Amino acid sequence: MAFHHIFSFYEQLPAEPRRRYVPLNGACLFGRARILISLFLMLVALSGCAYQKFVSEPYPRWGDESSIYQSSGNVPLILRTLVPPEPAKASACVLLVHGMNEHIGRYGEVAHYFSRQFFVAGFDFYAHGLSNPVLQQADQALAAGAGKQEVGDAFLAQLLLHDLEPLRRTLDRALRQTIALCDAQSDSKRPVFIVSHSLGALVAASYLLQVRNEDDPAKRVRGIVFLAPAFAVSEPPGWRGWVANPLIKLSFHAETHFQHPQNEPLPLLLFNQLLSLITVPLLDGMFEVFSWPGLRSFLTPVSPGWVTDYLTDNEEEKARMRADGWIVRRSLLRYVKGIEEEVVHFRRNMDQFTIPYYLVYSEHDPITPAWGNEDFSRATLKNHSDNEVLALPNLRYHQHLFLKEPARTELLMKIEQWMDLRLRTLE
Repeated sequence: MAFHHIFSFYEQLPAEPRRRYVPLNGACLFGRARILISLFLMLVALSGCAYQKFVSEPYPRWGDESSIYQSSGNVPLILRTLVPPEPAKASACVLLVHGMNEHIGRYGEVAHYFSRQFFVAGFDFYAHGLSNPVLQQADQALAAGAGKQEVGDAFLAQLLLHDLEPLRRTLDRALRQTIALCDAQSDSKRPVFIVSHSLGALVAASYLLQVRNEDDPAKRVRGIVFLAPAFAVSEPPGWRGWVANPLIKLSFHAETHFQHPQNEPLPLLLFNQLLSLITVPLLDGMFEVFSWPGLRSFLTPVSPGWVTDYLTDNEEEKARMRADGWIVRRSLLRYVKGIEEEVVHFRRNMDQFTIPYYLVYSEHDPITPAWGNEDFSRATLKNHSDNEVLALPNLRYHQHLFLKEPARTELLMKIEQWMDLRLRTLE
């Protein structure tokens, strides 16, 4: 989801802009950079002070639970599954993948919808939901009869997240278990689909791009649904955007060019390499220091309230999200910077994405702006005849599976129809 998703730019962090940047002279550039960084730090400090968060209701479970052992002392990974009334007749396996800082418990109604026809599974990413040790302990305490639990430190489970690799490993384990349980329901190996949202879509896309051997579970995936994927850098609206957007663009532009020359005239190439060689190490080091003990308590921003207004047009769902203590509201800056690097790397290789997809995005979404999806589709649409894009005009909302009716059910039906089309193609 995109929750802090950090100024707003947290949840999606980043993707390479299509815009051209006009080079500035060195003194002007670095002077502006100092001002922007100072303002940014002031806003971060103000947003991170005196933060507390509580949960008083049990985690919203759905389906059957199966635990997957994880090494390194991590809490067990819990896979949730739902099956049709006649499990053997399920035409495919569907794995639901949530977005940044949210949890799969929110997707119960979505899971029930797809379970009319498919075997459905879902899980919580590393450091999210019940895969987060702080939240898991709180859930166990509530189940034992304790009162409300303080979970403001749940974001500290992100300490090891320098990139998305821990999330990809979680996805790999969940996918393997989904396939095993789905195959156990039938004598045949049924096709596998992934339905992914926001940062979860970036994790899934980058996972599927990795080089794999023949027995890898990714080979079973016959299609993926991307819902507002994190293929672009956020563009916070209003006064926050005036302050944050120039720094976001500077950081992403530098990261894009860092030790990776572009097809550009030599003077511009040299300027961009010099800019990136100064800016990237500076920001990497700064964000790392801000994630150290003693500093992170007041330099880790809280998700701004405006983000919820851009998630859905459903007022009841907005109220549920604001009251949902299982959503992590903060993200370490180290993790945020790591996501930016992941998006840059993905965009460099996204033209190699060959798995059939159904891409859905809002044309005015500031959390994962449309240009990232447009760039992706332009680079990959020709890679498979079943690729399809649904751009929602004049819509600014980020979480399409939580829109008001009838838009929500209409979208679920379109996703189901696209998967049915893929199944007919595979026959």
